[in-house]
Amino acid sequence: MWSITDLRSRSYREVQRVRRLLRKMGLMAIFPKRNLSKLGKAEYVYPYLLRNPEISHSNQVWQIDITYIPMAKGFMYLVAVIDVYSRFVVGWDISNSMDADWVVATLEEALARHGKPGIVNSGQGSQFTCKKWVECLQGHNIQISMDGKGRAIDNVYIERLWRTVKYEADQIRSACLPEPARKRMGVIPGPEGFL
Repeated sequence: MWSITDLRSRSYREVQRVRRLLRKMGLMAIFPKRNLSKLGKAEYVYPYLLRNPEISHSNQVWQIDITYIPMAKGFMYLVAVIDVYSRFVVGWDISNSMDADWVVATLEEALARHGKPGIVNSGQGSQFTCKKWVECLQGHNIQISMDGKGRAIDNVYIERLWRTVKYEADQIRSACLPEPARKRMGVIPGPEGFL
């Protein structure tokens, strides 16, 4: 097998051949694919409602976002819902795929446990710009706010949570196991109220 330096010294045609053969064999690095937050339909994109907010009480504004957690073999995805005023995690879940049903179920669980916020702010990923997400929020008479494209600062509180989870709280990573593993290990406390 050739080393990377050998490949770099070979001609462009040989490098392309190696890439083609690796692709044909199905060999590839394991990492999150690019553009995980692909936009959904434009009809479900809403404006950002939190330009100069006066957030004065709990359940006024919630933020929701998805991140990935590296595991020994691949990745799991973590969704969290945070109350902006108290910085309290009102709902969270993990999954090995990012679909709208999973995100809606997490929100529904948070609503059942903590009541209804006035506004829910999210990104513009396909899970949040789909019919199910919008209908869920409208069904509960919750205002919909979405970050501007490429503006992570709009969702700063949940981004801060991700920083804490990924870099400062290694014990939470052990809780991010698939459901069968969680059941075998017993109850593991999650990040509710972490901040």
